[in-house]
Amino acid sequence: MAMSVGAIVNGKVTGITNFGAFVETEDGTRGMIHISEVSRSYVEDIKTVLKVGQAVTVKVISVADDGKVALSLKQLEKKEEGKRAPAGRKPRPRDAQKPRKKYEPAPPVTSPGDFEWQSSSVGGSFEDMMSKFKRTSEDKMSDLKRGESRGYSRRGNGGGRK
Repeated sequence: MAMSVGAIVNGKVTGITNFGAFVETEDGTRGMIHISEVSRSYVEDIKTVLKVGQAVTVKVISVADDGKVALSLKQLEKKEEGKRAPAGRKPRPRDAQKPRKKYEPAPPVTSPGDFEWQSSSVGGSFEDMMSKFKRTSEDKMSDLKRGESRGYSRRGNGGGRK
């Protein structure tokens, strides 16, 4: 008898691997239940859920051209059963969870930074502030260039000395 997708059949677990369980149905057809199709909840070790020789009722989810049959226990579970705690783990009671801190917004930003040109020329025009920024920037660049000429380098090789 050929298996059809969606059929619900009875069988017996004949083997278990890390990735799934092999099932032989009543009509002698062999199929496999992948570990992801064992339960709606997370299954870390399939051996905690299924045992060799265990009778199971499964749903046929696919039949390949080469005769491989994919089976599922998960699709026969009721939705409510899938909400239970994962196999091998104990649910954490609500009391044991860390209480959340009350949301507190960050303090308002009063200035975008501690730049020198902002604090010393608060009442100046945009042009004044821009010229001061350019001067400060040029001073810093000249300091950097002088540092490289003295043997200091960003590459860390002693300024090119060999």
